Order: sequence, then C-alpha cells, then structure tokens
Amino acid sequence: MAKAQAIGLSRGGQTTKIHILADVLGRPAVIRLTPGNISDIRVADELIEAVGPVRRVIADRGYDANSFRRALRSVRTVPIIPGRRSRKCPIRHDERRYRDRWRIEAAFCRLKDFRRVATRYDKLALNFLSAVVLAAIIAFWI
Repeated sequence: MAKAQAIGLSRGGQTTKIHILADVLGRPAVIRLTPGNISDIRVADELIEAVGPVRRVIADRGYDANSFRRALRSVRTVPIIPGRRSRKCPIRHDERRYRDRWRIEAAFCRLKDFRRVATRYDKLALNFLSAVVLAAIIAFWI
C-alpha cells in the first residue's frame, strides 16, 4: 500500500520526493516519485537509463556515490557532483559548471507554484505523478 501512495516518513513528517532529470534549459525530461524516506541515489540509475546517453550530469550531494560515478563514466558521461562532507578523500568537480544547477532548483520552484503539486492533495502516487507531469507540461512546454 505504501508503494501505491509513495509516501514515506521523514524528519518533517510524511512526504514524497519528486526526482527530476532536466535538460540544459531546466525543462523536466524525466520525472519519478519516491517516498520521502528513500535516498536520492536509489533512483539515480533509473533516471539516467530513462533519458539515455548524456554528456554531463549535474547533481547535488545526495547523488554522491562511487558506484554512480563509475556507472556514469562507463557510458562517457562526466559527473559534476560535489562529494559529501563526510568523505575521507575529497571529490573534485567543475565548480563553474556546477553553478548551472540553479536551473533544476528553479524548475522545482516553478512546479511548486502549482498548489496541487506543492500540497499533494492526491493520495495515490499515480494521481500525484499525473498532476506533477501536467504542471510540468503547462509550465515548461506550452
């Protein structure tokens, strides 16, 4: 039942995470939902597989994992992901390109302008995902 609802318990209460892989202009290309207590890295491979080969992946620290970096490099994709603060060996990344991550943050802000997405009125994950996709179509593609 929890999977059908994609609601998980996190610090702030029961939540759902929206994972988006966006293009260079910040328009959502792939959208996935997970319960709020699932880590970001568990969905990373699925997002990359859904979009196909890309040149670069810019992501936040939630996607920092050696296995994910190896998987990206094996398909000739450059990971631009800062390392977690708890890493013993710091990870170097292209800070100039990392500044472009604001586009995905702006995409999330634009989606949350839609009240139905921001407050999650829908109980079932499929209905909520439909609302998110409709909001993305209206906000970015029409």
